[in-house]
Amino acid sequence: MEKNELKPALVFEQFAKINEIPRPSKHEENMIEYLKEFGKSHNLETVVDETGNVLIRKAATPGYENADTIILQSHMDMVCDKLVDVEFDFHKDAIQTYVDGEWLKAKGTTLGADDGIGCAIELAILAANDIEHGPIECVFTRDEETGLTGAVGMKAGFMTGKMLINLDSEDEGQIFVSCAGGQTTKATFHFTREEAPAGYFFMEASLKGLNGGHSGDDINKKRANAIKVLARFLFLENEKLNGALRLVSFNSGKMHNAIPRDGKIVFAVKNEAKELVRADWNIFASEVEDEFHVTEQSMLFNMGSADAAPVIEKAVADKFIMALQAVDNGPLTTCQDEALAEMVETSSNVASVMTDENSINIVASQRSNVMSNLDNMTNTVKAAFLLAGAEVNVGGKYPAWKMRANSKLTDITVKSYEKLFGKEPLVKGIHAGLECGLFSERYPNLDMVSFGPTLRNVHTPEEALLIPTVQMVWDHLLDILRSVK
Repeated sequence: MEKNELKPALVFEQFAKINEIPRPSKHEENMIEYLKEFGKSHNLETVVDETGNVLIRKAATPGYENADTIILQSHMDMVCDKLVDVEFDFHKDAIQTYVDGEWLKAKGTTLGADDGIGCAIELAILAANDIEHGPIECVFTRDEETGLTGAVGMKAGFMTGKMLINLDSEDEGQIFVSCAGGQTTKATFHFTREEAPAGYFFMEASLKGLNGGHSGDDINKKRANAIKVLARFLFLENEKLNGALRLVSFNSGKMHNAIPRDGKIVFAVKNEAKELVRADWNIFASEVEDEFHVTEQSMLFNMGSADAAPVIEKAVADKFIMALQAVDNGPLTTCQDEALAEMVETSSNVASVMTDENSINIVASQRSNVMSNLDNMTNTVKAAFLLAGAEVNVGGKYPAWKMRANSKLTDITVKSYEKLFGKEPLVKGIHAGLECGLFSERYPNLDMVSFGPTLRNVHTPEEALLIPTVQMVWDHLLDILRSVK
C-alpha cells in the first residue's frame, strides 16, 4: 500500500499536512496558525482563546438543525522523541512517514498520531461536504502532553455543546468513559563534587533497547524501567563493596509521561574491584534479561571504562541510590468499581533522572482514578525522597474523569458500533490522563466518551498507527453524528 492510497483519503491528506507542521508541546504556534487559516478558507467561524485553544464551528446540514451540538476534541501538540543516531529538529523538520504493512510509522521519530490523527479526523469532517450532522464544534487544545495547559486554561463557556467525543484514545473497539487523574513529583539532590580517592577506576554502564511506552496506558504491561534497573545495580554493588562505590552521574529518561527506555551511569570503584564489578554486571544483565524475557527481548547492556571525573559527595550519592531503590514504580492497585475492575487504579512511574554539575534532578509521575489514592501515592513517593534528604516539589495535578451513569452518548456510541461492526465494543476506563477530567470540572453536565484508532508504542520512535482502524473510527464517528438528532 502506498501513502496516497490510504483510506479514508480526506483524513490521511489532513494528517500528512499536519505532519509538515512542527508542533512540540508548548510550541504549537504554527499549528494554531494553520487551524486559523483552515477555518478562514472554509468560511467557518473560528475562535482562539487566550490560552491558545482553537474552536471551529460548522453548522448543521439540512434536517439536523435542531440536533444537539456535538463537540469533537483532540490536542494539537505531540511528544517529540527520536532514536539517538537520528538527526532531527522537531522545531523545524517535517515528520517523515512510511507504510509498513498495515501500519503507518515515522522514520526514526515519534509519528505524532497521538494526537495528530484525532486532529486530522476533525479537519476532515470540517472539510467534507457529503456527510450528515447536527451543529459541530471542533476543539483543538494545546500542550496536552506536558501539562494539559490548554484544558487547564480553557474557561467555562468556550465550548457550548452538550456532548463531547474525545479523539485521543489508542485502541479501536474500545469506548472509554473514565480516566485517571495525575500528579508530578520532582526531587532534587544538591551536592558538591570532590576528587575520587586515589586508586579508583572509572566505569560507564548503559542500558538501551527497552520498549518504554506511555506511563499510563503501558504501565501494566510488565515493561522494564531503565532507571529502576540501573538503580538496582548501583544499590547491589554499593552494598557488596561496603559503600566504596563513588557515583559520577546518572542520566536516564526524557519525558514525565513515558517509561524510560535507556540510561547511562558513570561511577568509580577501587582498582582491585573492577573485574569483580564487570563480572557482577554480566550476571546482573543475564538475570534481568531472564526476568523480562517475555516483554523486553531487545535489551542491550554495555559496560566499559570511563574518563576520570570529580565524584558526587558520598553521603548524597548513597542516599540518592537508596531512594531510587526504594521509590514505588509500576501498577499498585486495580479499580474496585466492578465496571472497571480490570483497569489499573493507582500507579507510579519514575520518569527521568538528570545529573548536572551540582544536582541530580528526578521526575516521577503518579496516576489514579481515585483522587484520595492519587494524593496517597504522591505522598509515598514524596516521603521516599524527603527521607533521603532531597528537595521535593509536587505539582501539575489534574483530576480524574468519573464514569457517568446513564450516559446518552455512551448508549448511542455503543449501539452505533454494534450496528456497524456486528460486535460489542469494550466500554472501559483508561489509566492514562485525558482532558475529559478537566472538562468535567468546568462543564459538569457535559456527556463524554473517548475513542480512536489503534496506536502502539506512543511516546517512542516506534509509534505506529494501524491504518485500517482509521476507516473504522471514521465510519463510526459519522454514524454517531447521524444518530444524534
